[in-house]
Formats: sequence, structure tokens, C-alpha cells
Amino acid sequence: MRRGLIGEHLGHSYSQRIHEALGGYAYELIEVSPQQLDALMKAKEFAALNVTIPYKQTVIPYLDELDERAQRIGAVNTIVNDHGRLIGKNTDYYGCRFMLEQAGIEIRDKKVILLGNGGAAQAVYAVLEDLGALSILKVKRNPSAQTLTYEEAYRQHSDAQVIVNTSPVGMFPDQEGNPIELNHFPQLESVADVIYNPHRTRLIVEAQKRGCKTATGLSMLTAQAAEAIRAFTGKAVSSEAILKMTADLAREKMNLVLIGMPGCGKSTIARKLAELSGRPLVDIDQRFVERIGMPIRAFFDQEGESAFRQIEVEILAEVTLQSGQIIATGGGIVKDWENVRRLRQSGKVYFLNRSLDQLETDPSRPLSSSREALRQLYDQRIELYRSACDQQIDNNGSIEQTAQECWHRWLSENDGFIDENTNLTGGIKK
Repeated sequence: MRRGLIGEHLGHSYSQRIHEALGGYAYELIEVSPQQLDALMKAKEFAALNVTIPYKQTVIPYLDELDERAQRIGAVNTIVNDHGRLIGKNTDYYGCRFMLEQAGIEIRDKKVILLGNGGAAQAVYAVLEDLGALSILKVKRNPSAQTLTYEEAYRQHSDAQVIVNTSPVGMFPDQEGNPIELNHFPQLESVADVIYNPHRTRLIVEAQKRGCKTATGLSMLTAQAAEAIRAFTGKAVSSEAILKMTADLAREKMNLVLIGMPGCGKSTIARKLAELSGRPLVDIDQRFVERIGMPIRAFFDQEGESAFRQIEVEILAEVTLQSGQIIATGGGIVKDWENVRRLRQSGKVYFLNRSLDQLETDPSRPLSSSREALRQLYDQRIELYRSACDQQIDNNGSIEQTAQECWHRWLSENDGFIDENTNLTGGIKK
């Protein structure tokens, strides 16, 4: 009998990959419309199912039994068919707890704002209670007796220390969305988001910019799947296997992004990385030339830098909707915070730091056509590069050496997946 995931829209689910790798069985993604759910549940032609949006509560009347945790939470994301008896469980609890503890987010005695009020929110609420939160305030767009509006949260609870998002705001492909404005919470310490696609939501990137500790939803997804595998098969999945699976998925889905000064070799190194990895290469400057049909210097002379930057933003917004790429950026991409945000949402950002005396001038580039122009540009941008990156790479050796170093970092830094809390105000992980 079949095992799989039921939900209304499953096009971007990672669950099949996780279950087949960690569980060792065939696993299906089963899209079910609300009209089809009744027949599927009554037929009981499955060994076990996971359940996602919008059915975590809808399936409960079809079940013969709820385990203690599912009863407490009031939502089910795992169903086991025990000789015709359907038993509902909730493994989101385990996944959320794993995510928070793995990231080192402290909940005890903290005021927590919980965004959303669906099935995932119920599981997260139970975890926050068990971890000793001082208070937990549910916030949603449409107010009810049990929830606050966003305006009430801003006005009455600016002393919140932790925010956890369980709403879908910010999820791919609508990743420009941001569920809450963090500048209303001056005492904020930590932010977690159960969304796992994109790699980092806008909320997470904004939190990291403020220096907050963060947790992303990929580790929760993998951990809850591991607990579901235990329910399906009786076999436990180790924490080490969960972390390795999370790292593998992160590496597969993220873009590898190169930033740095004009003349530092980004495009050439990106080509080497594409060869090493087998990933598609995207050169933002090349895309620009293809779009405008003329050299960049000619466009600068005719239209000016402002028009150039506007088209650059448009190209970057398109490129960062894709995953698994090697991206070489233009030297000035970091001048706009929105560019940095998009790059960090889509992947890991590596700063290729080449000494000023080794940077190459380029007469075809308007801002780096002379040694003096490069020096002025370097002074203006060096801190922007440092604050935008996840990793700084010494780029004073050969192209081959730098490419190999980038690839080594890429493969090694995710081996034990914990979301890095880079301080975007200037801290660099050495």
C-alpha cells in the first residue's frame, strides 16, 4: 500500500526526497482537491500518509484515534493505517523543537509572538509552552478572540523578544512578502520561520541584518519527516542523519553567489565553479548586455548609472527566483540593500576579496577604467561587500585556487547544518 503526502498544492515539496532517502521506501506526492479528500480518506488505501495545507485539521473526523500530542495540538500531519484503523499523529512538534534547539534559540522566560493560526501554529504553540515561554501571543491578519492584530502587537507588545512565523507570507514564489515589521520590536533577540523555500525568507534576512539569532524551516521539515518515518516504520532516524539530509537539501537548492570589486575575477571564477559543480552559470553583467543589446560602457554614457541599476535590479529579481545556480554579480550589486536581500534569500554569498593593487582596470567599464577610479570605488564599497557576505574568500591567488577554495567552503560549511547568524552590520565569519 502507498505512502505519501497529501495536500492541495505540492509542486515545491521536498518530502519525497527526504522520505525516500531516510526511510528507504517509495513515497508519493498526492495532490488532493477538497472534493477528493472524502473518498481518499474513506477508501483507506494507504499504509501511511503525511498531511499538509490545508488538511491538517480537516482529516481529523476521518480518524479512529489521535495520539496524545495530536489531541493536545488539535492538528494532524501524520496518519498511520493500522489494519484499517486510522491513527493521527503530529510530528510538527518534534520538527519545531529540533529547529529551535539546533539553532540555539532560547525560549524560556521570553515573550514570544507567534504569527499565524493554522495547524503548524498549533504545534509550534505547544513547543513554546513546553520550552517555558513567559507568554505566547498569537497574531494574525483577521483578528479573533484568541488572536491579536498586527497593529495591536506593534502598539502593546514592542518588548517581544522572540518571533516565530508559521504563516505562508514570504513563501516561494511570493518571496517578496514580509509578515511583520521588525523595527517595532527593539528588544528582539531571535526569529524563526517555518518556511523552507526560499532558503532564507525576507523575514529571516531582515532579522539577520538586525543581528538576531535565526532559525529557518528546512531543519524543521527534515526533523518532522524523520519522526514520521519512525511512525511509519518503527525505526528511529539519528540527529546526525537529519542534519546531513538538511545540509544536502540546502546545498542542492541554494545558489552560490559571488560578489566583489570590478576586476577581481568573479566571472572567470564562476565559470570554474560551474565546471566543478555541473551547475548552470548566470553572469548578471552578461545578462544585462544581452538585454540592452549594447556594451555596458555605451549604456552608461547614454542613460547613466541610475538606469543601469534599475535594469540590474530587474534582472536580479528574475534570477534569484531560480535555485541551484552559480551567480556572478556586477561589482555594484551591493549598493542596493534590496539586491543583497534577494541574494541572501536565494543562497550563500561569497565575497571574493582581492587586494586593491591586484585588481585589474578595464577601460570598457565606466567605474573601473583607471587605477584612481578603482581606488575610490574600493574605499566606497569594501564595507558593503563585507556586510553582505556569508563568507569572505581570499582572492589573491590564482583563479584555480580561489575557485577550489570556494567549492571547498561550499561543500564543508553545510556538513552540520545550522543556519548561520551572520551579522549584516559588519560581522564576517572567518
